[in-house]
Amino acid sequence: MSESGGRGVFAKLAAQFPPLENARADGLLCAGGDLRPERLLAAYSRGIFPWYEAGLPILWWSPDPRCVLRLESFHLPARSARALRRRPFELTLNAAFGQVIRSCAEPRASGRGAWLTPEMIAAYERLHALGYAHSVEAWRDGALAGGLYGVALGRAFFGESMFHRVSEASRAALAGLVALLRLRGAELLDCQQQTPHIMRMGGVMLPRASFLERLARALAAHGAEAPDGRGMESVPWAPWKTGYVYSAVSGSWMARS
Repeated sequence: MSESGGRGVFAKLAAQFPPLENARADGLLCAGGDLRPERLLAAYSRGIFPWYEAGLPILWWSPDPRCVLRLESFHLPARSARALRRRPFELTLNAAFGQVIRSCAEPRASGRGAWLTPEMIAAYERLHALGYAHSVEAWRDGALAGGLYGVALGRAFFGESMFHRVSEASRAALAGLVALLRLRGAELLDCQQQTPHIMRMGGVMLPRASFLERLARALAAHGAEAPDGRGMESVPWAPWKTGYVYSAVSGSWMARS
């Protein structure tokens, strides 16, 4: 398939979603479809994400306003920053994606995680295998203490979920993600929905129109890494290929040689 033809397929998938202004007040846009990688990425490129529970059809959302964490103004709460300086976690990238997403799916008092059905987990693991979904892990004494995962497209990252088993572990993972996105020249970290956890670290609520403007800028700047021919030639944005190693001493990531 030619490049133009492949991208035409992707554009048709994206165009199958209704106009975003058709979304309900709670952000629900439409229902149905499937979770194959191309459709998921087409949805994210439009500012749409799936969120539903077992027994329901796939529900697609585009909230207005939208929670975004500005990379330039991210900050840890003072108490968390002190705790992490005293005893930092070991951070890794993509070392335990399956463990992270399954940990995010574990039942919680808030009810969050119930939407991560086996079908959803399998869909994001497919995206991970293709280089579009990524996890940051926080380790303590060799055990997984917390982490997060999300989807990378162009210079945008769509945060999906995070968890912790040790206090401050999810904040450490988020700080690590922000540092990595800055290194990669990212322009947007989407958090989808407002939470006190995110708002305390610099989250802001953007009207949908403002969010879509930022998303368009992030997707207009294609990464330098080329498509790798794993059946995703129709997607205009290449997956991440570079691996990174985190240094707790410098608090920064280095490309793996």
